[in-house]
Amino acid sequence: MPNFLRLDAVKKLTGLGRSTIYELMEIGGFPQRIQLSKRCVAWVEEEIKIWMEERIARRDAYAQTTKRS
Repeated sequence: MPNFLRLDAVKKLTGLGRSTIYELMEIGGFPQRIQLSKRCVAWVEEEIKIWMEERIARRDAYAQTTKRS
């Protein structure tokens, strides 16, 4: 069963601010929110964690390519 995270929890988990989260979502660079009710949105926790793992993997891959140069 997926867990939903509200914006404050997403900000705390990622270290990103509200405007950055929404800007990244707009360009497809961050998981999309889910509308829970008319005025309530949340994100799927696992999707946020996968996004974070992908960022770490990208950093590590870059570090490996720069070591070879």
